[in-house]
Amino acid sequence: MSQPGIASSSPIDLVTWQPNVLEAIILGMVQGLTEFIPISSSAHLKVIPEFLGWGDPGASFTAVIQLGSIVAVIWYFWKDLIQVFGGGLRAILSRDYQNENFKIALGIILGTIPISVVGLIVKLGFREFYEFTARSLVVIAIVSIVMGLLLGLTEQFCRHKRTFSQLQTRDGILMGLAQTLALIPGVSRSGSTITAGLFMGLERATAARFSFLLGLPAITLAGIVELGDVLEATETVGPIPLIAGILSAGVFSYLSIAWLINYLKTQSTWLFVWYRVAFGIVILGGLASGLLQS
Repeated sequence: MSQPGIASSSPIDLVTWQPNVLEAIILGMVQGLTEFIPISSSAHLKVIPEFLGWGDPGASFTAVIQLGSIVAVIWYFWKDLIQVFGGGLRAILSRDYQNENFKIALGIILGTIPISVVGLIVKLGFREFYEFTARSLVVIAIVSIVMGLLLGLTEQFCRHKRTFSQLQTRDGILMGLAQTLALIPGVSRSGSTITAGLFMGLERATAARFSFLLGLPAITLAGIVELGDVLEATETVGPIPLIAGILSAGVFSYLSIAWLINYLKTQSTWLFVWYRVAFGIVILGGLASGLLQS
């Protein structure tokens, strides 16, 4: 049985390092601050513990602390959720299928299907490859740079005019397809969906707002699917660190959502473009110098 702070030597362990309470709080903070900002939470949850010499907490632990982020999204967007899904239900009952809320709700539902199906395939058929190969720092670095450049292209060549009231079902479907890319470590779920939204001409704040609503079912499903694996590992992880990580993720997720929505009302995404490129370069530099192990 592995001890806290020590990497497991077994290649089949789902949790490769068991954080203590303080470490779990820090991981929750990292999760919360990076889940909704388009810079990839999975990348930071992999890289930052490595920089600190802690090891890799594994995909299961990092997926479960996303439950805190789910609570934050529901808390922040409660009125939007009631409006969209409540309005969508009323539209179904009245057979008003041209209703704005119905189109948005349908887009969110249909947009969740691709990542759910592909994610299940990865979990059932490619779990070990995902844990030990796809989550390598080399992959994360390269993907971070590529996604940063794609986000830059949306700023350089796309017009951002469409508002939340102009969303259509197809926007949810297309952003849902883009969301599937987030299964690749380093892509960023919010980064892929916001980038897709900007390519489709959405306002920056609208793209972010819809990205968060679209991501709610996907994040929830990911946390639920992985919860069983981490609960099996509570003998080594312990329930207290797990709860601490979830609470920390919730608080910092709420703060990051509020900040990003307000930021994008007046600012572009170039800050995140340059950050992602620099982040990838730093990782590659760390690997080349031996400070990081892929």
